[in-house]
Amino acid sequence: MRLFIAINFDENMVDALASMQDELMESGVRGNFTRPENMHMTLAFIGEYDDPEGIEEIMRNVPLRSFTIKLSECKPFKDMYFAEIEENEDLHNYVKRLRHALSDNDIPFDRKKFLPHITLVRKADRGKRSGFTPEIVGDESMRVRGISLMKSERGKHGMIYNEMAYVTAF
Repeated sequence: MRLFIAINFDENMVDALASMQDELMESGVRGNFTRPENMHMTLAFIGEYDDPEGIEEIMRNVPLRSFTIKLSECKPFKDMYFAEIEENEDLHNYVKRLRHALSDNDIPFDRKKFLPHITLVRKADRGKRSGFTPEIVGDESMRVRGISLMKSERGKHGMIYNEMAYVTAF
């Protein structure tokens, strides 16, 4: 099964991200917009792995202290648009400890540098305004109260993400 560890968002954060998507659409951007129910921030992408219980145990063994994240702005990258998160030392330190624990337990994961972001649009086409990048700034914040182990499956109308485990912060 295809797995990843993520921060899922509360309703206010999802609404703020959907507003960013609306602004992109209004500025002429077309593409595969992330469905609101799929919006998340990936902390570690594991990929195909058949021991979700082992991953959950590691998640429970890496203490997560609650912290706040805040949206900063929307930026293009290749053929995508991302919402960025303001620099957050607590987030980076936690992800570093989590990934270290995964590595220590021989759980494979994508080792690309962690860049906190939320994918808003894939396969983006800016149409006639190909050099245009809309100025979209977010200011929504959210208290992170836990992390989720997610399962990713391909459905008829795109990816379907299901939470397999949730670990509460202290």
